[in-house]
Amino acid sequence: MKRPLLVGAVGCGKTTLHQRLTGALIKYDKTQSVEFFKDAIDTPGEFVEHHRFYSALSVTAADVDLILMLQSVLDRRQIFAPGFATMFNKPVVGIVTKVDLADSVTQIEASAKYLRSAGAKTVILSSAVKDIGTLNVEHVLEMK
Repeated sequence: MKRPLLVGAVGCGKTTLHQRLTGALIKYDKTQSVEFFKDAIDTPGEFVEHHRFYSALSVTAADVDLILMLQSVLDRRQIFAPGFATMFNKPVVGIVTKVDLADSVTQIEASAKYLRSAGAKTVILSSAVKDIGTLNVEHVLEMK
């Protein structure tokens, strides 16, 4: 299994996704610093929201195989700058999180568009709480 670096805004679901993927108890836990696990590296949301921390992300990425950029469907901001993924010499996957809380398909599509603009070639729609993970918007809507 590839070891990912989880990056995204504060509260977008990075830690919760890691908890879901590892079978851990899902509970809110604010990530205060970079957390190194055997199977992943979880970063604080401030590393994406404050550009002065980009170098820390770049250095931390040296220890992973894959970058997972997370964008919450509830966050209407474009979190990642266009071309953000070019700072990494690794495959990048975008993950739209909290899709179970979306009000519309348009909301999900906007989040996916932000991730593609940042450089994600593949975008996965997910809800760690509802155990949803799919590439298809219609599938998400069927599960709601």
